[in-house]
Amino acid sequence: MFTDLIHRARVHAPVPFAVVWPCEEHALAGALDAAKGGLIQPVFIGDEARIRATAQNNQLDLRAYQIIPAPTPESAAQKAVELAKAHHVQGIMKGSLHTDALMHAVVLPSNGLCTTRRISHVFLLAVPDYTNLLFVTDAAINIFPDLATKQDIVQNAIDLHIGLGLGQPRVAILSAVEVINPKIPSTLDAASLCKMAERGQITEGILDGPLGMDNAISPEAARIKGLVSPVAGRAQILVAPDLEAGNMLAKNLIFMAQAESAGIALGAKVPIVLTSRADSVQARLASAAIGALYARHMAEQQDVL
Repeated sequence: MFTDLIHRARVHAPVPFAVVWPCEEHALAGALDAAKGGLIQPVFIGDEARIRATAQNNQLDLRAYQIIPAPTPESAAQKAVELAKAHHVQGIMKGSLHTDALMHAVVLPSNGLCTTRRISHVFLLAVPDYTNLLFVTDAAINIFPDLATKQDIVQNAIDLHIGLGLGQPRVAILSAVEVINPKIPSTLDAASLCKMAERGQITEGILDGPLGMDNAISPEAARIKGLVSPVAGRAQILVAPDLEAGNMLAKNLIFMAQAESAGIALGAKVPIVLTSRADSVQARLASAAIGALYARHMAEQQDVL
């Protein structure tokens, strides 16, 4: 499923991305693979001596790429934000620094990358034998999101699905059960989010919830439970009740169901590609392609406005 997105991203010119603190082999090689694949034009930011030493030790060629010196991960993140704010880059890619260090720079009000939306993360998963590309959100940033934050989490994921050219998504708001139970707060949030979609507070997605994981993705489970909706049994976006549930769901699909994965943070003025040491080469290319496609979509939307 990711192959199509990678091919579509390659049709266009590479998108400039700030690669923050690529001081370990996985971070530097991943960005270079994406550059060689025609997906991004990386601008490396970090300790120049360490970056060059990492390249030399791993037989990586940096001659075609710009390196902007920064002495610490925090200063590298700040420089990336400045480049994005000045429109010198259209996206940011995490290197070998901690996610918190990068996101701290992004969300500082004085830096100008925040929007009216809360920033949230989406795992994109190509699960064997499942027809649709699955979006799982939020599994990396918002720990215990309240209803207002969940509204932004849902809208960010919908906008990404549409921005990648995948059409209007079917959105399942997950809980432990598929009925509203006042003792389970996530079922109340699910019901509220669905009503918000009906009233235009969430747009362009088809929502249903609460839904259990089984009847969100299995037509047979939905039939047995007597659920009749355009979402039940064929969801494309899975909205977790909190970070722990979302993270465990995504990691289970990746490591136990052998799902191919990619990840991106949304809600800022540019997309932020968050990679992990455990990511495969394919996952890194997929994340870069998604970041490039969505950065281009965001730029086109701004031109329209």
